[in-house]
Amino acid sequence: MNKPMTLSIIIPVLNEEENLKVLLPFLKKNASGNIEIIVADGGSIDASLDVAKHENAVVIPSEKGRAKQMNAGAKAATGSVLYFLHADTLPPKGFDKHILESLKKGKPAGCFRMRFDSNHWWLQLAGWFTRFNIKSFRGGDQSLFVTKNLFNEIGGYDEAYIIYEDNILIAELYKRNTFTVLPQAVTTSARRYREKGVWRLQYHFWKIHFMKRMGYSPERLYGYYKEFIAN
Repeated sequence: MNKPMTLSIIIPVLNEEENLKVLLPFLKKNASGNIEIIVADGGSIDASLDVAKHENAVVIPSEKGRAKQMNAGAKAATGSVLYFLHADTLPPKGFDKHILESLKKGKPAGCFRMRFDSNHWWLQLAGWFTRFNIKSFRGGDQSLFVTKNLFNEIGGYDEAYIIYEDNILIAELYKRNTFTVLPQAVTTSARRYREKGVWRLQYHFWKIHFMKRMGYSPERLYGYYKEFIAN
């Protein structure tokens, strides 16, 4: 008899107190079945860990860096399916059921469509394009599910990348022709676009994609990100 699939949600955080106050109760309220919630912390100095513990999430300390944090969370996960989710992204109602049903149909990895919490026409259009199962339209904000076996086979997230780690892993999944896009949508925060300006931030994201295609090192990509996006 096959063992039933179980879902472990892995959330990398660094000072995400306010987002966790919303996300963690939301996950428990909108899940269809039992889930494991893992908060992989990169050294928060706010109340992120207190919020996580209050909501009975498993807290995993890690070196700073999303790739390292998500790998640490994956290593600690007890579920047979890993679901990587950003702290400022809300999945659709019944997200766990949608993921497990997809897996039963032979799709070992994928994501949901995405929409921003913004009425800006460009961000709405960008969200609309995420319905297409094309690698260029993928990103970590859409969340990512993958069987633990496949994740381990790939070797997890490439920790050489401080940024762009989601795209590296997704590219490996596309190489294996294992990726699917579910018709439901996550809702992700457009806070960074509001802070930096839509066109300015979009330009810098395009520049990073171009630099990666041109063969720039992970260090150069992160250096550009730090100078023009993080600061």
